Amino acid sequence: MLRDEEPAGREPDELSEGAGPFTTRLTLRGAGGSEAVWESRRVRKLGALTVRAAHEAEAVVRRADAPTLARLRALNSVAAVTFTVGGLLFAAGAALAIADAEATAVTVAYFAGGLFFNTGGYASLLQAVNAPRRPAGGDRLEPTAWRWWSYEPMRIDWLGTFLLFAGTLVFGVNLLDSFLQGLSTQQAARLVWAPDVIGCVLFLISGQLALAEVCHGPGGVRPHDLGWWITAVNLAGSALFMIAALADLVTPGEDVPASLAVGDAGTLAGALCFAAAGVLQWFEHP
Repeated sequence: MLRDEEPAGREPDELSEGAGPFTTRLTLRGAGGSEAVWESRRVRKLGALTVRAAHEAEAVVRRADAPTLARLRALNSVAAVTFTVGGLLFAAGAALAIADAEATAVTVAYFAGGLFFNTGGYASLLQAVNAPRRPAGGDRLEPTAWRWWSYEPMRIDWLGTFLLFAGTLVFGVNLLDSFLQGLSTQQAARLVWAPDVIGCVLFLISGQLALAEVCHGPGGVRPHDLGWWITAVNLAGSALFMIAALADLVTPGEDVPASLAVGDAGTLAGALCFAAAGVLQWFEHP
């Protein structure tokens, strides 16, 4: 339990919130009642934490240094644009499939959309890798040297964005294999359908972690929080992609998917969700 006053020189009390082993929000109460609130998504996306000095009624937002904010802003722009374009290309591919267009045109639209998803997934991971850090017991954010990669599985933002990026790569395998012609039912299930389902599972896990990061718990509804809308729409898109993947299951002994209509409709709706979330993400920046 937090105390209003601390003896001089004592470390600040900490109140940790989150889901499972992950901390998503940390409230530090220092001597005399000063308070600093660190939130995982707020730091990663906005480069900011909230600080209230002792005996002050109003809290202030303390931001990272200008180069770090510029870096976060650039990465957010790349992720927002690429997920928007990728979602629209996927939607175009689904629309072409519904219209019985040539299979090559459908596959090319999906594959191009997948490349944009790859870029957006990696930009999201880079944003987590290069987010500013809070020193132990500190009420400020420190810049980090630029990195192209890190391994931090106990950070919810790193794990969520890593799984998102991994999901886009698995989707890339699925989309590349879809160019292959003359596959047997078993080959199609192994080379096309299995990567599709694995990618959807990774997307769903990533989306659930993102929701937990926003809500500071397993789930919740925060309609006044832009980050919640982005994660909720993305999670809905992931669920629709999974429905489409399950509908596209190649039934043993058959040469066609079990339900083309459901698969194409699910892909179209899921792709539009990702595009919409990309547009919303454009506004979540420092």
